[in-house]
Amino acid sequence: MAYKADDDYDYLFKVVLIGDSGVGKSNLLSRFTRNEFSLESKSTIGVEFATRSIRVDEKVVKAQIWDTAGQERYRAITSAYYRGAVGALVVYDITRNVTFDNVERWLKELRDHTDSSIVIMLVGNKADVRHLRAVDTEAATAFAERENTYFMETSALESTNVEKAFTEVLNQIYQVVSRKALEATSHSTSLPKGQTINVGKDDVSAVKKAGCCSS
Repeated sequence: MAYKADDDYDYLFKVVLIGDSGVGKSNLLSRFTRNEFSLESKSTIGVEFATRSIRVDEKVVKAQIWDTAGQERYRAITSAYYRGAVGALVVYDITRNVTFDNVERWLKELRDHTDSSIVIMLVGNKADVRHLRAVDTEAATAFAERENTYFMETSALESTNVEKAFTEVLNQIYQVVSRKALEATSHSTSLPKGQTINVGKDDVSAVKKAGCCSS
């Protein structure tokens, strides 16, 4: 079998996980990167990250996924945590309405610290606990459409839609990056030599069609 070095990739994308404490961010991360789930997982202290590479359009895309605690006392790390992020999963717990109510605050913080072309996926986790559901899928879908984000319900425990949520975000980031590169190249053909190309922050909003991948 051919050996593929860990640093053998075409693109490296930083993706952040945000949301209240206890919504399952760490288990989503471990399920996607290591296919592991722990019922004993404790609240994340500070920041940790894991990586995984996938293939998109014949290119190797390496995701560096950052996970941090949702508690207010860790808010001091905010700017460094978001710096360079091109994708985000905003996670809430479908059994706790307060975690969904706080999504709006998380989104504001995210958008205050990142580029407007960032790809955002709203994730309703713990979908396996159906009998305790407190947040309607329809309400979350409508919210995602208003906020122009993608939306998916997941279960880190049952491994439902976890792979799909992360790969959808990575695919959309790849489309954004490819589009920017293509537009920069096409513009450069008619510009004087040495002129800098500045790709506008809002030139990729067309690829972020809300609700396209809700489950």
